Amino acid sequence: MILKRYEDLPQDLQNDKVKRYYDILAKKKISLFLKRVLDIVMSLILLVILSPIFLILTIWIKIDSKGPVFYRQERVTTYGKKFKIFKFRTMVQDADKKGSLITLGQDARITKIGGKIRKCRLDEIPQVINILKGDMSFVGTRPEVTKYVEQYTDEMKATLLMPAGVTSKASIEYKNEDEIMDTFLNKGETVDDIYKKRILPEKMKYNLEYIEKFSLLEDIKICIKTII
Repeated sequence: MILKRYEDLPQDLQNDKVKRYYDILAKKKISLFLKRVLDIVMSLILLVILSPIFLILTIWIKIDSKGPVFYRQERVTTYGKKFKIFKFRTMVQDADKKGSLITLGQDARITKIGGKIRKCRLDEIPQVINILKGDMSFVGTRPEVTKYVEQYTDEMKATLLMPAGVTSKASIEYKNEDEIMDTFLNKGETVDDIYKKRILPEKMKYNLEYIEKFSLLEDIKICIKTII
């Protein structure tokens, strides 16, 4: 990844809160470049290694329910760029038109096979394609839909200085996000309000901390913790 000049950033990223994090990353340009090199190399290797799993899951999904193999949803990554994320489809076709953009563990839209795939996080595997294309990295802030990015504070926008990621410390700490959702749903709050007001701000604390401490070693540690 090549960090843009501050003056070339989108206007909404040119604020004092973002500038603080930009200055931190500006001192780590070599690490950012090596991060991209490693992303390319590792994504190519994983595409070859995981090709049998791709084939098996493709057949499994097609047999289980009608619809495409991949779920393509628009997300936001570096500098506010929009892209289509790759995921194995685990819900009924057009699920995002039949309910919230946030999916809970007991969501009725999840298919029989989809539930098993989601439990093992196998639906995330196709994102190695996004990594190879440069839309994402192995480690970074999980890519959000535009609806939630529009809710970002000036400081939260600093996370858009780096590519969105498949995993992060926030993802690890909030691996039981469904349980948190259930707690507040039982109190009468909506899924969207719980995510925007309670979960997203807390996740962002970890994501901003990641930028402050960014290094290739830290990325490796997060990948290992994710696997464990």
